[in-house]
Amino acid sequence: MDRSPPVSIPRLSTERMLLREFRMADFDAYAESVADAEASRFTGVLDRKHAFRVFAAQTGTWLLADAGWWAMELRETGELAGRVGAFYRDGFPDLEIGWFTHRGFWGRGLATEAARAVVRYAFDVRGEPRVTAFIDAGNTASLRVAEHLGMRYDREAEIWDTKVGMYVLDRPTP
Repeated sequence: MDRSPPVSIPRLSTERMLLREFRMADFDAYAESVADAEASRFTGVLDRKHAFRVFAAQTGTWLLADAGWWAMELRETGELAGRVGAFYRDGFPDLEIGWFTHRGFWGRGLATEAARAVVRYAFDVRGEPRVTAFIDAGNTASLRVAEHLGMRYDREAEIWDTKVGMYVLDRPTP
């Protein structure tokens, strides 16, 4: 029997946000965001039933791989502004980062701020040699986030039968 210690999801801080574990109280806002056709056009629109499966899976990856997704909570208001992740995708060896800002919070730089904190965590705490992100060529907002992070286009990849760009960021050398 595996007697691994209980998983602790790390909390990360940014100037405007607390990146923390998801809670059941977050699910309504999460489900609303993934049902928004405009906000989810590159990630796929989900009904409430499927949203719960993804919500639980994104939280559960912490148990499986010691990596996963954080809720982006605004410090000032406590509102859930989106999610940001550092996780492993089946079939890819590198830690992947991802971000999703709820539509009401677009244009404020929150995704870049959260993703920067996740990149620091990946390199400084986890010691990852590089991080990746898979981005649809039409997703100009996510491409801007990747650019702000210093990521570079590496190659075309296929994720769930969709061709996307694979962007990489290598850990800086001392």
